[in-house]
Amino acid sequence: MKNLRLGIWLPLALFAALFALFAHGLMRPTNTNVASAFVGNPLPQFNLPAAAADRPGLTTAAFRTGKPHLLNVFASWCLPCAAEAPQLAALAQAGVPIEGVAIHDQADDLARFLANNGNPYAAIGRDDKRAVQIAIGSSGVPETYVIDGQGVIRYQHIGDIRAEDVAVLLDKLKAAGGGS
Repeated sequence: MKNLRLGIWLPLALFAALFALFAHGLMRPTNTNVASAFVGNPLPQFNLPAAAADRPGLTTAAFRTGKPHLLNVFASWCLPCAAEAPQLAALAQAGVPIEGVAIHDQADDLARFLANNGNPYAAIGRDDKRAVQIAIGSSGVPETYVIDGQGVIRYQHIGDIRAEDVAVLLDKLKAAGGGS
């Protein structure tokens, strides 16, 4: 009789334990973003050709001006990149220098994207082989980096910039030596 009771309750207890484990996992999902290990390190040396007809290409030297910049990794085929366009425009309007790295993009597609979503970039480099993207530890598009005036990566923002992120980026730029 005792074995019969155990045979009934043991599966129920195992089911309850598995249910509790799964419920715990669902309530506390893991972070799937891959943060760059390069935060705190200088940008690698690069010299990217121009991706847009009306903007110059991008080199490491553009970030060694004594003034912090944003480096935005984006692509015309990226829907979140279009979603962050108003926030990039607001940052540019606030006087923030923004440099872009276009990932694996076609000139016509990029021109159409910029015409539709605005062009806040001072320069846009074409990174067809994703060499710069990989070298700075970017795991996807869009990603935005705060680069200090000496060319050191100070902050990484993974994903699209949302309205609530603008103040955070402005604070990070200020901390990187961006004035008031």
